[in-house]
Amino acid sequence: MPSSSTKLAAGVLAPKPLLACRVVVLLSLLVSISGCSRATGGSDEKVVYMPMDTGGPNTLDPVRGSSTYDNTACNKFYQTLLQYRYLHRPFELEPLLLERMPEVSKDRTVYRFKLKKNILFHDDDCFPNGKGRELIAQDFFYSLKRLADNSNKPKSWWLMKDTIVGFDEYREQQNQARKAGGKFDYDLPIEGMKIINDHEFEVHLKQPFYRFVYTLAMFQTSLVPREAVEKYGDTFERHPVGTGPFTLTNWKSGSRMTLVRNPNYWEERYPADPGLNADGGEPYEGYLRDKELGFYEDAGKRLPLVDRVEIAMFVNRQPMWLKFRNHELDYTMVPAESFPKAFVKRTRKLREEFVEEGMTPHAVPLIDFIFYGFNMEDKDFGGYSDKKKWVRQAISLAIDFEEKNDAFYNGNNLIYDGPIPASLEGHPPGHTVDKNYRGPDLRRARELLAKAGHPDGEGLPRLDYYLARQAKNAEQAEMTERHLAKIGIKLDTRLVDFSTLTDLVRNKRAPFFSYAWSSDYPDAENNLQLFYGPFKSPSSNSYNYDNPEYNKLYDKVRVMQPSPERTKLYEQMRDMIIEDAPMIGSMARTRQYLVHKRLRNCKPVEAFSNWAKYLNVN
Repeated sequence: MPSSSTKLAAGVLAPKPLLACRVVVLLSLLVSISGCSRATGGSDEKVVYMPMDTGGPNTLDPVRGSSTYDNTACNKFYQTLLQYRYLHRPFELEPLLLERMPEVSKDRTVYRFKLKKNILFHDDDCFPNGKGRELIAQDFFYSLKRLADNSNKPKSWWLMKDTIVGFDEYREQQNQARKAGGKFDYDLPIEGMKIINDHEFEVHLKQPFYRFVYTLAMFQTSLVPREAVEKYGDTFERHPVGTGPFTLTNWKSGSRMTLVRNPNYWEERYPADPGLNADGGEPYEGYLRDKELGFYEDAGKRLPLVDRVEIAMFVNRQPMWLKFRNHELDYTMVPAESFPKAFVKRTRKLREEFVEEGMTPHAVPLIDFIFYGFNMEDKDFGGYSDKKKWVRQAISLAIDFEEKNDAFYNGNNLIYDGPIPASLEGHPPGHTVDKNYRGPDLRRARELLAKAGHPDGEGLPRLDYYLARQAKNAEQAEMTERHLAKIGIKLDTRLVDFSTLTDLVRNKRAPFFSYAWSSDYPDAENNLQLFYGPFKSPSSNSYNYDNPEYNKLYDKVRVMQPSPERTKLYEQMRDMIIEDAPMIGSMARTRQYLVHKRLRNCKPVEAFSNWAKYLNVN
């Protein structure tokens, strides 16, 4: 019988180098945006004021979501079978909607699940008399089937592709039936999805996929009720109905979101203090600091601990910082330009004035990469010939990540070769590989351009460069333009909203683009699937990279358990990507957070986003 939690050894939150995290932050609203005070006027209502450093989510429908911002929002309303233990490092999976971790067959292809009883969906008009019904096993399979229905515009079919027995065939048949004028049949049985009773079910995998258990904690596999989807249709993405701790009362896109406690939330409790049962030593890394900061004072209390969550959205981070300094936000990520105001750069310690205000700092290293990407199907800068490859390698050699790190990130980031972040198997020792194209090396860059038939960039068109209109991206784009101008490459920078950027990339209309990508789970397979040919846009392979040799290796590693052999294949695939240069990178971030003393239990983390339920206020 498996234990009640599965340890994820790779996701260590270390004091220095990286940790796990999945792109980006948490949300919040401040009433002051609409000119109101955040004071409650003597009310006993507990309110948390949280920030989101973007214009907000694109959707609140889990199958349509893909960004960190969609994840951050959806996790307040919807729930998954598994979740990550809030305070523990390294990260561990534990049951959320399940009574216990799934039972797994010896050949690791059959997973048996048992749902907790008496978990109710939110009260909503989609149910008889407006009363939320109990969650049952069929809801999980219905929710997975929505990932297969192309009319839902799903963004994450790659999570289930070629995984569950009969699921791919079902997807193909039902989408063809819809095209022919019929309906997508959600009631049709699938061989690998077996209902035992209302609370027990099995999933049969084609092969023993190591990553399958991780997908059960990803927001795209959240459980939703069929009644709500059918009642609200396309507007379901703005009308969330789930089993989560909060319900939505107001959402003004790009500005604010208001959440209130779910009055019928099931009996979930704040984590017990593991130190009480520890046999000496720390039960997990950082436990003693957590204990000292009071993270277990609410142990055993029923969740959620606050009545309302106000989320404020900020396209630019400086207004977010000012709102925090004015005590209109309970915590914030420290913008790079404000880092020297809050911390002594030499020692990385919090300045005395912030200490005296009772603020608590938290450094959060991310398992992510900031990168530049090429559309490999672009006629000018894509392709697999030596000459095309030399041009991309030359561009990589012209870019100075060190200057970018110092200028925009206060030198906090870790620069490394390839797409596999530190702490994951396959990350290069010393953060570099022998044969790399890390700049700046203008001599090599010019040699490669000349070798490709484009001395000093001659004959190459201007390169359209897309990135999000937020934070210091305009200034970063100017730096990139300056770097590439040194070898004769001319950029046309296009600053767009983040949602527009993701649409352009998915539609293969961005020849050159840049953003950050954070790992969905702490295994390098998650990063390497981003370059798998069958996952080309609009799926997760935004680069449209399609190397047959790489694809064969990915087909092999995706069904392997952790082993030295698998790590060697990871390294081989990493080096293929570096050589073919569909992306240039990477740089992993370390976020710095500050928390006001008013807020309790706030241990910022970006690897998962369901932790608003644990927050409390003095």
